Amino acid sequence: MMAMRYLAEHADEGPHSTRDIAASNDIPYPVLAKTLQALARAQLITSQHGAMGGYVLARPAHTISTLDVISAFDGPLVITSCATLHGTCNIIGRCTVKEPLSRVNNSIRHLLDSITIADLTDPEPKLPDYKAANLINIS
Repeated sequence: MMAMRYLAEHADEGPHSTRDIAASNDIPYPVLAKTLQALARAQLITSQHGAMGGYVLARPAHTISTLDVISAFDGPLVITSCATLHGTCNIIGRCTVKEPLSRVNNSIRHLLDSITIADLTDPEPKLPDYKAANLINIS
């Protein structure tokens, strides 16, 4: 997220090298290099080669959600395997928490999808007001 925020804040300056991003955010170079490769594979950033090369956002920061970034590393966001269509469980027929956990999972996904990289660059972001009771309404 820090690298994505950095690229969004400096989007008008052209490509930024891994070394510049690492130094500006106090991120170890090897960790950041692998992170940027994963973000490029997910088509969230693009790399430009050459002497003036580096990384830039692949699209405007307001169109990239924090869920996009998390999914680039972890795949689909699920809190339990039964929250996916492919999840298997021996007690599925008598499970009492599948539906409530599915609602929790959907709420978390919605929240992360509603926060963009552009929101992270705003010193006073207008983020959704999610209270714990609204996020986890499992009554």
